[in-house]
Amino acid sequence: MVIRRIFSFLIVLLLVFFDRNFSFSKQGIEAVAFDSSIEAVSHRISNNLSDCVEMERAERLINRFLKKWEVAGATLAVVKDQKLLYAKGFGYADLEKGIKVEPSHIFRIASVSKLITATAIMKLQEEGKLQLDDYVFGEHGILNDSIYSNIKDRRTKRITVEHLLRHTAGYTSKYGDPMFLPLAIAKKMKLDPPISAETTIQFALSRRLHFTPGSRGAYSNLGYVILEKVVEKVSGQDYEEYVKNQVLNPAGIFDMHLGKSLEKDHYANEVKYYEQSNAIKVSAFDGSGKTVFKSNGGNNIEALGGAGAWVASAAELMKFLLAIDGDDRYPDILSKKSISDMTAPNKNGFSPIGWKGTRTNTWWRTGSLAGSSALMKHQVGGYSFVIVTNSSTWRGSDFTKDLSVLMRRVLRSVKEWPDRDLFNHFEARPDRMALKKLPTYEDWS
Repeated sequence: MVIRRIFSFLIVLLLVFFDRNFSFSKQGIEAVAFDSSIEAVSHRISNNLSDCVEMERAERLINRFLKKWEVAGATLAVVKDQKLLYAKGFGYADLEKGIKVEPSHIFRIASVSKLITATAIMKLQEEGKLQLDDYVFGEHGILNDSIYSNIKDRRTKRITVEHLLRHTAGYTSKYGDPMFLPLAIAKKMKLDPPISAETTIQFALSRRLHFTPGSRGAYSNLGYVILEKVVEKVSGQDYEEYVKNQVLNPAGIFDMHLGKSLEKDHYANEVKYYEQSNAIKVSAFDGSGKTVFKSNGGNNIEALGGAGAWVASAAELMKFLLAIDGDDRYPDILSKKSISDMTAPNKNGFSPIGWKGTRTNTWWRTGSLAGSSALMKHQVGGYSFVIVTNSSTWRGSDFTKDLSVLMRRVLRSVKEWPDRDLFNHFEARPDRMALKKLPTYEDWS
């Protein structure tokens, strides 16, 4: 009897072990170890790992730039040949508390979020759960729920998933971007603020489109908010949950999240956001009657969701980029066909999928919000980078052009790069790191 009980106990232990350490697929048992100690790369590195003589000139350029534009802080990561050569923070995560930016700090990445949402859509297509030519609204659409049934313009029923991805669905900001008009829309819809993303979509459906879907293009935050709801409907999961489980975690990314509107709700390692000295205050999106800065309660970040609400570190954004770059040296989370479809310029001149722009050897994605600016650039065969700030300037969205000019000068200023990979910095001794002559910016530009 005792032996039988011991045997039964051992069987239970084995079942618990297999349940925690292996995943089961439809094809059988797939041994995939689960390691709860996995930590984001941004938490395994610090500024001192990127301190070296070879970067001093570049860092002077960056610090002068931040001072010129009155930018409180920034984070930067540079990759070459799938290796994280450099990752460092500049300035302050919180000026008032004197907290300096480290690689572990996370920033609002604004419209770089759209690339994450687009990747989730392409992943769902690969899973066979949708096609890019699927209709989105109407009785034959993905979002055929009753809450989206009040459609004024019948052309809306011809909007496809690809139209939303490429900003050709018929939405414009002619009368203002609906994602930044929460109080006006609440009044029109006769609801008390704060309003949800679903309410903003309902408002758009109750109006006529500005052009026939597919006939031309116009940048639309609303389109990517709708795509967030598409992800939820076809996956059967919360948008953030699906993205983390199927896009980010498989790429080794563990500290990217949907951000919050108010500073009091920010993540412990999230930076504080600053606006230009002449920024004006606006009425709070939640209808409290308070007058606030857009970066702290003026904009409804939660409703912006898949169009612009993600927060991330530069190092993990670089991991994400490597997971969708088509280079097998770092495993991709999408097929080569999906990556090719995302980066191929459309013959009609419409936007690429997820990216802001693509050329043969260069793909880029920008993001701007009150209190933050972001630029991600992938240069095939060359140096790729991410730079994000926790401050906005009077240049608005055009500030990303200044960031691009800065990074061109920074890359040209470095003649030698450390021969290392900070993605795996624990495999080497940073304090004894040898420098190896790598191709310079001029060698490939």
